[in-house]
Amino acid sequence: MVDILQLPPLREELSLFPAPGDKNGTPAWTLHDPPANKFYLLGWPAFEILSRWHLGTVQNIVVEVNQETTLKICEQDVLGVIAFLERSFLLQTVTPEGNKRLVAAHAANRPTWAAWLLKNYLFIRIPVIRPARFLNKMAPIVAFLYTRFFFILVMVAALAAMYLISRQWEIFSHSFTAYRSLEGIVIVGCAIPMAKIIHEFGHAFTAHRYGCRIPTIGFAFVVLLPMLYTDTNEAWKLTSHTKRLAIGVAGIAAEMLLALAALWVWLLLDEGPMRSVAFILATSTWIMTIGLNISPFMRFDGYFILSDLVQIPNLHHRSDAFGRWWLREWLFGFGNPPPESASLRRRSFLVLFALMTWIYRFVVFLAIAVVVYHYFFKALGIFLFVVEISFFIFLPMFKEIAAWWGLRDKMQINMNTLRSLLILAGIIYVLVIPWKKSFTASATLSALREQQIAAPFSSTITGEFAKDMKKVHGGEILLQLSSPEMEEQIRQVSSSSEISRWQVDQQTFDERLLVMGNVPQRRFEADVAELAGLNEVMSQLTVRAPFDGIVVSRNDELTTGLWLSRKEPLYVIADTSRNRVDGYVKEQDLDRISVGAAARFIPDALDFGVYECKVAEIDRVNIATIDEPFLASTYGGSIPAHKNEHEVLTPDSPIFRIRMDSCLPDKSPMMKLRGVVHIEGEKRSKFIEIVKKYYALAIREIGF
Repeated sequence: MVDILQLPPLREELSLFPAPGDKNGTPAWTLHDPPANKFYLLGWPAFEILSRWHLGTVQNIVVEVNQETTLKICEQDVLGVIAFLERSFLLQTVTPEGNKRLVAAHAANRPTWAAWLLKNYLFIRIPVIRPARFLNKMAPIVAFLYTRFFFILVMVAALAAMYLISRQWEIFSHSFTAYRSLEGIVIVGCAIPMAKIIHEFGHAFTAHRYGCRIPTIGFAFVVLLPMLYTDTNEAWKLTSHTKRLAIGVAGIAAEMLLALAALWVWLLLDEGPMRSVAFILATSTWIMTIGLNISPFMRFDGYFILSDLVQIPNLHHRSDAFGRWWLREWLFGFGNPPPESASLRRRSFLVLFALMTWIYRFVVFLAIAVVVYHYFFKALGIFLFVVEISFFIFLPMFKEIAAWWGLRDKMQINMNTLRSLLILAGIIYVLVIPWKKSFTASATLSALREQQIAAPFSSTITGEFAKDMKKVHGGEILLQLSSPEMEEQIRQVSSSSEISRWQVDQQTFDERLLVMGNVPQRRFEADVAELAGLNEVMSQLTVRAPFDGIVVSRNDELTTGLWLSRKEPLYVIADTSRNRVDGYVKEQDLDRISVGAAARFIPDALDFGVYECKVAEIDRVNIATIDEPFLASTYGGSIPAHKNEHEVLTPDSPIFRIRMDSCLPDKSPMMKLRGVVHIEGEKRSKFIEIVKKYYALAIREIGF
């Protein structure tokens, strides 16, 4: 004898509403749970089962559905609906066991305040007002906004405003620069809340117009930043996708309408605070709203708009299920059916949408983690950063990998698993195997010895003996200078020295000099020393070549009789018979280099060819300033740099100089060449580099 399966009683306050059907014509219904204000989308079989709940037994429902409809269901279908109702707490609890289960579920859903805050600090809702009475009073007044006449009026007003703005475009466009002051910040702070209030009431009035109840309007805190929200959950009662779409678009439309009104206010008012507020409302707030709300990858307006446009309710959940199914099939080829029946086009859309949502949320949650780290004091920032990364990025990944492990019994060797193994092997090879040997660095090639010669002090030219590109030998005279001031000083010291010498010679014969003791002798010695120093300085007026080389650069203004200031550049002498390469490497590459390692310099100007070199010196102290401006990013170079308060080029991160010589060919061009150098270094895996980099970053940031 077959057991009679009795149906548990449903809660009496539940109600069913027709829902828009799928594009393929399949009917659907919405089950509403009023106390929780939750809506559940039901398919045709579930609806037929629930509509016959009064039959009392599972068997009766199966028989009647199969007889009265074209559906063919079994007892398992009814038991599945019962399980859904039980999970969603939609059944009456008439037994002590049922009451205990409700109490246990309630306790499980009430975590400690710390656990609740930890999980919900990203998005917290606080209801503020119940707008039902206000909406009822204002509904007749705002009804005009939904008429065709008003739409035409808005279009005409928008075109007229655009024309008038074009006549004052210079004034209008330059208004953007007026909001950098404290007054500008206050104006923006007042305009933005005004626009957001209009935005939310746009949703509320439109939903109310279509018969939806608006229980609350309040604040939602996103990463502790306040935002307004409107509870429009009852839009799920509507059977028209067009009406749902109108509710989703209403907020943005309301702000656009506010922007148009503000544009006309700006045109009509004179300069002042009200015109400034109007300008912000007309130009900035609606752009911010669209930028935040238009994305369909988070549950903002854009998500509900897209959901109604493509007529796929619960888009995130359904696309996520398809994305996980596709990923598992692509990796392992289980051969499992898709989560639901769908055309190839819809299936492709849901999978693509899931992949884009995952990427978008990964970027957003990572950005939020960085924001919360910098937003709070360091200890709390580090804690929230770890929570954000762990809970919203690593935990979903771990759950999916755990699901793969749970399906390991179904895995078998096929094309999908072979492809996945090859990809995994490739990732391991790229990240773990130490294959990367050489690395590149910004570099310059120049003569092995190069020296700039400048005027030692203020002087005039009396003779010049060097020209551009002239070969010179060490010690050869390049320029003869004269300093009348120095010559006069030498004459004075010589005269004083002669007097001191005479006094020393005559001291034994003159009583007045005898009384002075050894003062004349000391004065004479001081004069002799000063004179020797002056003569040594005078020798610098004969400018000589410091070594054998070529005059690669000459001051074009040099001519006999020209007055030179102190340290004015005169010549650049270079020994072009040999060359050197100076490379600038990052800190993480420094310990990979050893003296004698091979290097290849490739200049930006490829006409000069390639130079093969050897590492000769490794500086272990990072350079504080960049001597060659053309290497800095501010001048088109590849080294990230900036100018400090003293207008000196400073690298953004530590870099170290590596000198290379024994370069072939050994000749050096007359000018310095910029390029890159490929240096042979110790083999190291990319994984080790990443670990070291982030370990150093963690140590740096953890330090208090």
